[in-house]
Amino acid sequence: MKLHELYPFPEERVNRKRIGRGRATGQGCTAGKGNKGQNARAGVSERPWFEGGQMPLARRLPKRGFKNYPFKVVYQPLNLDRLLEAFAGQDAISLDDIYERGLAKAGALVKILSQGEVAAAVTVEAHRFSAKALEKIAAAGGKAVTLGAVESGDETPTE
Repeated sequence: MKLHELYPFPEERVNRKRIGRGRATGQGCTAGKGNKGQNARAGVSERPWFEGGQMPLARRLPKRGFKNYPFKVVYQPLNLDRLLEAFAGQDAISLDDIYERGLAKAGALVKILSQGEVAAAVTVEAHRFSAKALEKIAAAGGKAVTLGAVESGDETPTE
């Protein structure tokens, strides 16, 4: 048997149901929708969660907890080893340089993490630094410049 010889058997071919084409078809008159009511009307469909005007389940159940998602601040992590590998030989790394190299999405808040070693003194700009990353940069004689407003409870900005 070849691909062009494949075909559906006659019993597998089912014609679509043609509703509303006269009483003799068996699907005339109300076209299988019953008599009157919302579901008999054209163009009307209920939403799956609609309960016929009854108080919906999502509104009947008590709400608990605190939702902080509108105020959540998400930082894009960047390890020191990846940062220094991308800017080998440079003594100053600005946030714009990080965006241009594609190490972080443009406009994203960047947090520098401590994985990797700092061999030379380097000045790094970012929105946040982990405590160990600050130690490593300072130990190598470099400087960490924190940009933007830092929320309370975060590490203190260093220059």
